[in-house]
Amino acid sequence: MDKHFKFTNSVIGLPLFFVVFLWFVFWLEIRFDFDFAHNGIYPRTFSGLQGILFSPFIHGDIEHLYNNSIPLLILLATLRFFYADQSVKVIGYGILVSGCITWVIGRDNYHIGASALIYVLFSFIFFKGLQSKYNRLVALSLTVIVVYGGLVWYVFPSPELTGNKSISWEGHLGGLLTGFFLSLLYKTPEYKKMIKYDWEHPDFNASEDKFMQRFDADGNFVNLPEVEENLEEQELAAYYASRFPEDCVTVTNEKNESEPNS
Repeated sequence: MDKHFKFTNSVIGLPLFFVVFLWFVFWLEIRFDFDFAHNGIYPRTFSGLQGILFSPFIHGDIEHLYNNSIPLLILLATLRFFYADQSVKVIGYGILVSGCITWVIGRDNYHIGASALIYVLFSFIFFKGLQSKYNRLVALSLTVIVVYGGLVWYVFPSPELTGNKSISWEGHLGGLLTGFFLSLLYKTPEYKKMIKYDWEHPDFNASEDKFMQRFDADGNFVNLPEVEENLEEQELAAYYASRFPEDCVTVTNEKNESEPNS
């Protein structure tokens, strides 16, 4: 596993808690016959400002809740694993900023659901991965766009969406713009691969490497020339040889000492 990314309990706990809380709020509506839809975002009204905080936790029916639950589980876990330091800020400010954009540009209707947050997560993960230029995060961006790329079509005011009161393209657009803005705002570490071998250095010259010299242009193993081996032996002999001349002088025995008995 990449040393830059660490698996913790929060990678599973955070998305699971968030989605379970959404289902708990929906259960309260059914169990006690509440109607939380009026606590959603109603654009350009003072009372509608409360929806900026409450709307992501409110859903119209079980199908609406189910369709948002699966992407939330996946994208929240992905965000927490790959962008642990930025995850809480992205979720918090993502809800606030996307809600404000919806409040400004939305149609005169109550806007509810966590789909805006889904677009925030999708947008942040996609754009941040491309900006990092790190191979694993770029691959993650491509994976996200392949799996959830179809979401992009729901950020434009097509006749199908403008005539459908249950789909808030304004919230989707707000989430997409917010995720892109947050990807520019929050910086990630400059991920670099640790260099373990000489050939991984950018200035590595294969022609000067002793091991690479053992291979020809076709990649076949060859022996080094004899001359080169002799030069190495000469250099080794010269290293251990003395540079000063040695003069040997014979000295006569002037003391007439008797030779020791053997």
